[in-house]
Parts: sequence; structure tokens; C-alpha cells
Amino acid sequence: MANITLSSTPNRLRHRAAIRDFALTVDEPAELGGTDAGPTPTELVFAGLGACKAITLKMYADRKGWPLKAVDADVETQQIDRHYRVVVRLQLTGELSEEQTERLLAISNKCPVHKLLAPSAEIETVLV
Repeated sequence: MANITLSSTPNRLRHRAAIRDFALTVDEPAELGGTDAGPTPTELVFAGLGACKAITLKMYADRKGWPLKAVDADVETQQIDRHYRVVVRLQLTGELSEEQTERLLAISNKCPVHKLLAPSAEIETVLV
């Protein structure tokens, strides 16, 4: 289980996040009252979605012995009222069969972060 600590800074909205041995700054853009010193909480969540899909695919392909060399993800979000629509574009590099590619697309939608967000956001995953 992760233990994440957030600490206020003298800046109005900026916070320092400590995650295991890692530290990062979380903030809001200037137009929302922040200093734009780091990603927003929402950006971190959606970066986590893209990373989770990519890592899940690499782990799955490694276990299967499939020739997946790289997974790149582009996450596009749109907020409509209080609802998010998310499109994750995955680019797979490697000599994969059509069946392997289709299976990897299905597996990407089973990553833990996708499962966490799916009840409250519309998530579409496409291969490019």
C-alpha cells in the first residue's frame, strides 16, 4: 500500500508530494490561482492512466514472450460539466501479430487505473 504525503508550501495552491523516495510539486495554472510550478492533480491522475496502460502491456507481453519493444501513450482529456471523456492513444512497437495486437488492446482496458476511473469517466483506448 502506498503512503503519500502532501505538504503545503508558502505559495497559495502549490503542494509538495512525497511518494516513497520521490518528491514532486503539484500546483494549478496561474489562471486558477496557482503558480504553474507542477502538474495539476487531474493531470497526474490521467498521466497515471497512460502509464498504467503502457506498463501493464509491457508486463503482459513480457510474460507471454511477445516481441513488444515499446508502448507510447498519448492521453487526451475533455471535461464536460463534471464528467471526463478520455481518449488514450497507444502506439505499440514490435513485430506483433494482429491477434496479439487485439489482445493487448483488450488488456490495456484492464489496468488498475482504468478500472479505478471507468465508473466516473468515459475512457476510449485506441491503437495508432
